[in-house]
Amino acid sequence: MGHTRDLDEKALLQHAPEILMDLFFAHVRNIWRVDGLYILGIEEKLGTDFAAEIDANVHKALGKIEGKVLPSLLGLKERGMPELVTAIKHSSWYLDLLEKTLELDEKADRAELTVDVCGTQLTRVGKGLHVFPCKQVRQGYLDAFIKAFNRDLACKPVFCPPDERPKDAWCRWVFYRR
Repeated sequence: MGHTRDLDEKALLQHAPEILMDLFFAHVRNIWRVDGLYILGIEEKLGTDFAAEIDANVHKALGKIEGKVLPSLLGLKERGMPELVTAIKHSSWYLDLLEKTLELDEKADRAELTVDVCGTQLTRVGKGLHVFPCKQVRQGYLDAFIKAFNRDLACKPVFCPPDERPKDAWCRWVFYRR
């Protein structure tokens, strides 16, 4: 008989909560490592533009999936800006970001996300590679996430590579009601 999810859960629950959190974040990080490795492979064979186009399509699909699944998993009854912020904070992309700020302005019905430290970009630069032009990738992901979450909400980049950026941030996104 095969191994079941129940047995997996029992095995995992034998660990202390801090070990489970370390394991969880290690797996999230590994998902994004795989993403980076396959993009590097495509980029080496076919160029950055082609790699970015494929990455954008993959991330649109991921955004749609997470935008549908997370509200249900989190028990979000409403689908307004506060709930969008909650859902984004539980997305795999957000959880992988090293240093970020996501601030909600309930009065203005908007939020702003700033990625201060991007592990993906730092890894690329550390390997002697150019900064990856991820704007179309991230825009596609966030648009699909939001569309699946609530079509009345939207986002736009303030800056994201290949845009010029301040030294203390990699990208910034504004979430707003249409």
